[in-house]
Amino acid sequence: MPRAVAGILIECDESIKAMIVKIDKQHNHDFIIENIDDKHALIKSDRHEELKELLKKDLKDTVREPEDSSQSE
Repeated sequence: MPRAVAGILIECDESIKAMIVKIDKQHNHDFIIENIDDKHALIKSDRHEELKELLKKDLKDTVREPEDSSQSE
């Protein structure tokens, strides 16, 4: 018998979506219910907050802070 799973539809850039897909693969496909297209996905509502925290951590590790130009003078 089919079971319903509560989900949240997200829309984001392709680069963020790629990071979400990577996180989902690293966690045994425990976040994404349906990968709709390059900018949309249906995420399990009970795992949404955890996914946000993991994404923030990945973004913090990936995005470099701009260098302070005053130090080079």
